[in-house]
Amino acid sequence: MLTDILLAFIPLFVAFDTVGVLPLFLGLTEGLEKQQRQRIVKQSLLTAFLLAVFFLFLGKNIFNLIGITVQDFMIAGGVLLFIIATSDLIVGRKLSRQIDDVGVVPLGVPLIVGPAVLTTELLLIDMHGVTATVIALILNIIVTGVILLTCSFWERVLGKTGSRAVSKIASLFLAAIAVMMIRKGIIHIVINF
Repeated sequence: MLTDILLAFIPLFVAFDTVGVLPLFLGLTEGLEKQQRQRIVKQSLLTAFLLAVFFLFLGKNIFNLIGITVQDFMIAGGVLLFIIATSDLIVGRKLSRQIDDVGVVPLGVPLIVGPAVLTTELLLIDMHGVTATVIALILNIIVTGVILLTCSFWERVLGKTGSRAVSKIASLFLAAIAVMMIRKGIIHIVINF
């Protein structure tokens, strides 16, 4: 059982890519107070966990029922991320902050739990079982929470100018990630057509 948990944890850790999400989190929450950031972290982790567990047990059935594929999910997530990123790069403001749900979208979904995590967990159920996959998922959520809650440390290391630079670079990477998600979704659709 412990081996199955470890073997499920590692691919999920790679799929979560929390270290890669950290600069995006810093950029999206730039200038917010510690309490606001903590609330956003809790909101994003709860959203990510609920979606991952929901998808783990019902995702395949619901997607099949309404005709949505993982590729459709990738394209929709990519379009959403691209709009958020270009809003910050071109207009210079955080679109997501206006609607006060940055913890849900884009952090909870699709940055923390996106198509990579959802697809990986479906594969892991077949390989290591539901229990090991759920435990590995919970452990990854905890690791993500610890990394995001220590963002103030990373922000102090970077300084104010460094944080702004990271914010803009993160928005550029967010746009690139969005294009990659759209591209991969389209490629999968074309290959499987």
